[in-house]
Amino acid sequence: MDLSKILSIAGKNGLFQVVSQAKNAVIVESLNDGKRFPAFGHEKISSLEEISVFTTGDDISLKKVFETFFTKLEGKLAIDSKSDNNTLKKFFLEMIPEFDQDRVYVSDIKKMIAWYNVLVEKQLLDFSEETPEAAAEETPVESVEESGTADVAGE
Repeated sequence: MDLSKILSIAGKNGLFQVVSQAKNAVIVESLNDGKRFPAFGHEKISSLEEISVFTTGDDISLKKVFETFFTKLEGKLAIDSKSDNNTLKKFFLEMIPEFDQDRVYVSDIKKMIAWYNVLVEKQLLDFSEETPEAAAEETPVESVEESGTADVAGE
């Protein structure tokens, strides 16, 4: 699963998927309503791949949090992100018992649960292990020496 193409944009609700690259912006599509618009460099844009969650040990990636949700909930939706604060904390503590309760705020938990639910609804979460055959197909391109192409500079 590639979360690098799923974005959160400060000041805008929901998640956005990268559609294309423009000269001074990235064209994104809202996962909520499907509307497309440019997201400019001056906006605070975060890829979900870059986000991590504070824990009492090493921080864990948002991808790992979503994978834990997906596994424990058997691929089903999580609780409503608009539940009361105590319910949200209790749910998150069941899912990620090692999260740092002093540095992870309820507003963060709400976002993560809402994002997870959107990604499940849109069927964008896939935690199936990559098969060895698929990994073998993604071999690196041969080097110039191995391919037998002539040295342009020397001829």
